[in-house]
Amino acid sequence: CQRESKGSQIELFVNRLDSVESVLPYEYDAFDFCQDATEKRPSENLGQVLFGERIASSPYKFTFNEEEKCKAVCIKSYDPTKAEDKNKLSFLKKGMQLNYQHHWIIDNMPVTWCYDVEDGQKYCNPGFPIGCFVASDGRAKDACIISSEFNKKNTFYLFNHVDITITYHSGKDENWPGARLVTARLEPKSYKHTDMNKLTCEESPMEIPADFTSKLDLIYSYSVKFEENNNIKWASRWDYILESMPHTNIQWFSIMNSLVIVLFLSGMVAMILLRTLHKDIARYNQIDSSEDAQEEFGWKLVHGDVFRPPRKGMLLSVFLGQGTQIFIMTFITLFLACLGFLSPANRGALMTCAVVLWVLLGTPAGYVSARMYKTFRGEKWKTNVLLTALLCPGIVFADFFIMNLILWVKGSSAAIPFGTLVAILAMWFGISVPLTFIGAYFGFKEKVGGEFCSFPIPQIYIGKNFSILPRCILSLPPSRSHQMYYMFGFLFLVFIILLITCSEATVLLCYFHLCAEDYHWWWRSFLTSSFTAVYLFIYAIHYFFSKLQITGTASTILYFGYTMIMVLIFFLFTGTIGFFACFWFVSKIYSVVKVD
Repeated sequence: CQRESKGSQIELFVNRLDSVESVLPYEYDAFDFCQDATEKRPSENLGQVLFGERIASSPYKFTFNEEEKCKAVCIKSYDPTKAEDKNKLSFLKKGMQLNYQHHWIIDNMPVTWCYDVEDGQKYCNPGFPIGCFVASDGRAKDACIISSEFNKKNTFYLFNHVDITITYHSGKDENWPGARLVTARLEPKSYKHTDMNKLTCEESPMEIPADFTSKLDLIYSYSVKFEENNNIKWASRWDYILESMPHTNIQWFSIMNSLVIVLFLSGMVAMILLRTLHKDIARYNQIDSSEDAQEEFGWKLVHGDVFRPPRKGMLLSVFLGQGTQIFIMTFITLFLACLGFLSPANRGALMTCAVVLWVLLGTPAGYVSARMYKTFRGEKWKTNVLLTALLCPGIVFADFFIMNLILWVKGSSAAIPFGTLVAILAMWFGISVPLTFIGAYFGFKEKVGGEFCSFPIPQIYIGKNFSILPRCILSLPPSRSHQMYYMFGFLFLVFIILLITCSEATVLLCYFHLCAEDYHWWWRSFLTSSFTAVYLFIYAIHYFFSKLQITGTASTILYFGYTMIMVLIFFLFTGTIGFFACFWFVSKIYSVVKVD
């Protein structure tokens, strides 16, 4: 928070530029914009580095409560005979064609571009485009639709001027000295300035022809004004941005749809537990004679086989350990976000919190994996611990490293510096792996419950003809890293719905299979709910082709590369939920049945 007084300086910082048509973000310096002579970069946390944020100071300098009208910033000249100038202008045109967006920051607030949309509502975007393009057929693309002056075919229009409006709270009737900034808005404009010393900001639009054949001068300028508004509290200064994002109605519809599914499943589970299952248990426990026993049918007949260790128990236990780690990490992160500790104003905090929690939660992963592997009567405990610590994180890191190589080759700002990669590896092998070993030690040391000790251990296989159905499908809104996500209450509610839905759906299917005298439930309980990840992947493919306008091989590879990481995490997360719900259910129903 900055406390402003007459004559104090206000700094405008620039962040990386990104586009919905490309997964490759670029630093502000990658484009040939006006540079700050004494550029400085504030320190960034781990989350900001991983998200590709690259914040730097800018040449736009303001003095509090002093208006500026059409002030020049710098001039950029391009000569078609120079290869360097041709490359710079070509890259700038590419940015306009792909609709790359500026992201500016004042007092840690995004400088927003607010414009009218349908139904008279106003939408505030935390970014504004470099420029726009009118195609050879006369079709105005992207932001070119905002003005009828952008009408020349096969021409780029550069937004080289911004009108900035900064609103402040004067501090009147408050207990703080000085004023505080509460909003920062801008409106991008295009002017063909001809003389830096005589700017009027009334010229025709700045046209850049598609064919670069003559010398070109681009003059950047800005205007700034200050407005006092004591009705906007400093604590709620983000509200005007968040309230203008038209996602709330869509999310409420999605959540209500999911709640209907939860109520339906809850009713079925209640009917089974309170009526059918209760009657079964009462009938089974009343059987006294061997003649009556011959008439038994259903799930009690497999009581001697239901706890037989599954095939590939090592892999299942590793998945469960990693899934537990992800589940606890997700729950704590969302809970802290709901409390306001990880708000969008605290840049990078969400990702930093998630990574640190994942590293510190190696102990539960090792414990659960070791405990389940011992339950399965496994003996290769060293292999189990190593796979738990290295298998899934290794797959994620390998995918992430390949994506980072592509970003590095393309010169993207999202490329993680080598030092950060070394730091991540050090956290993994120096903290997470030892904690996993500690958890595994306690898991193997603990005695397994007596109910598991009396069952035989034949080698059985998972039936090939079972069906895996994605029962816990939830309509989660797609998000991209460059967009602000702030409705953590929505997200936490969806998280709880997902937890309940996966648990109940898995329990239902598990009960149906047991009634059919099929006791191969270990892997099925995990795969039934984890198959939701396949739905997520199919939806990501559909979203890529139907909604996104991503072009280029590198961007496509990056999109699906990062999608695969999310799919793997979702696979482990949902599979673990379903498994332990079914594990509790099976243990519960067989513990109340008399067995001769």
